[in-house]
Amino acid sequence: MTTTILDCYTDEASGLGVPPYLGTYPRYIAGSLDETPHYLTIDDLRLAFKRGGIVKVPRVSEKTDIGTYNLTVNSPKVQQILEETDILIIILGVHVPGKYLTAYPGTLHEIIPLLRGLRCKKILTGPAVMGTQMFGGKFYEKEDLSMFDKVDYQLFNVPYEKVKGYAPKGAAILKQIPDHRMIEIETGKGCDIGKCSFCTEPLKSRVLFRDMEDVLLEIKTFYDLGARFFRLGKQTCFYTYPRVIELLKEIRRQCPGIKVLHIDNVNPVKVVRDKDHEITKAIVECCTAGNIAAHGVESFDKVVVKENTLNTIPEIAYKAVQIINKYGSVRGDNGMPAFLPGINIIFGLRGETKKTHEENMKWLKKMYDDSLMLRRINIRQVAIFEGTSLHAEGGDKWLKKNRRWYWKWRNDIRQNIDFPMLQRVVPKGTVMKECYAEMYDGNTTFCRQFGTYPLIVGVKGRLELKKFYGLEISGHMLRSITGKVVGSYGDKEL
Repeated sequence: MTTTILDCYTDEASGLGVPPYLGTYPRYIAGSLDETPHYLTIDDLRLAFKRGGIVKVPRVSEKTDIGTYNLTVNSPKVQQILEETDILIIILGVHVPGKYLTAYPGTLHEIIPLLRGLRCKKILTGPAVMGTQMFGGKFYEKEDLSMFDKVDYQLFNVPYEKVKGYAPKGAAILKQIPDHRMIEIETGKGCDIGKCSFCTEPLKSRVLFRDMEDVLLEIKTFYDLGARFFRLGKQTCFYTYPRVIELLKEIRRQCPGIKVLHIDNVNPVKVVRDKDHEITKAIVECCTAGNIAAHGVESFDKVVVKENTLNTIPEIAYKAVQIINKYGSVRGDNGMPAFLPGINIIFGLRGETKKTHEENMKWLKKMYDDSLMLRRINIRQVAIFEGTSLHAEGGDKWLKKNRRWYWKWRNDIRQNIDFPMLQRVVPKGTVMKECYAEMYDGNTTFCRQFGTYPLIVGVKGRLELKKFYGLEISGHMLRSITGKVVGSYGDKEL
């Protein structure tokens, strides 16, 4: 019995599986099988069925084709693998739509025609079982799923007593990926507040945490396979993990050669309640510079906070930003501040009015005026999924009502907060080390450090891709920066 996993990538509030991240679902599923399966990406299928198997080399006037950027070692034999496959497991689903530099997640609309003629058994799993949407401001994508022999929620909602064995074994699929990957590590699931009107996380699981020893074993397994970039990102709040400080210290002790260790989601309430700020101090000590605590504030308008039962009020969010800046604003060896907050803003929630934007700007401006730093502000229109209270009560009412204002509101934040904030975070002359050249846009090369929401640096000229460079910052855009090469790290390894 031959099994193949097709990774169309996932993006959820609690975790990211879009390259250069390697998500948990393909790894856990691979570990649950008797033999290591073939691992394919949607990029492999696009190359085989849409590009005639030919990798296009972009001319100087063209962009890199990000739809076929993330090929596996199996890309030359996709059709042969699919012909020999008995069971095809398709992993797919975007719940928090974003923009991706060198990847484009697959959609149901895309994959159904590609897979319809295959004779194997086809199983759909991943967040798409609950719905998927690549773009904010819409309801979830609806397609006829009758082509699939099985639509299985349980394949991606694996109990932790099984993950204990699956996770280390499933790390073997890394051998089928020729490029560097940031390994997304799960520490827990569910939300201990769990009431936000738009969020699907409480629908997936009650609050559960993985045993620290299981997390460490998985990280050590990947480390021994050569992985050097890790994010403890598959959870709703990293500060909630019961043995968080001990976990960080043990990772550093057992895997001293890790190049990047970052976190992701953090509830501002937990930052403020952290006694003597011990967790914040441990993150600064044990993690890599450029680290970000992504705060799901969503709105600074107290009316919106109340009507959508959001996790935090503005005063608490502000206090959390202060605390993280107090310890994390020191600049690290790679050129970035050690640990900074990020803010998530969502348009289209219940109770939203013009005052909502005024409140958002008031609090963001206060943070800037008080000499605090935010590494990034993520702004999106809400995607509406069945089972959430927003879907049941309100739906897209506020999206329709205020859509004409969203670009203006977004641009106001970008121009008046993001731009000067970015100049503060990475002033001209800053040298950012270990920036990975990822893609071309005409005669510009876009580079990033590996990490949580890394900054994009545009460099004039066409650097050799998939190598690491030191870059001196020479200018600022609204959300990205420009730089020039001041050092190279040689071949594909640091």
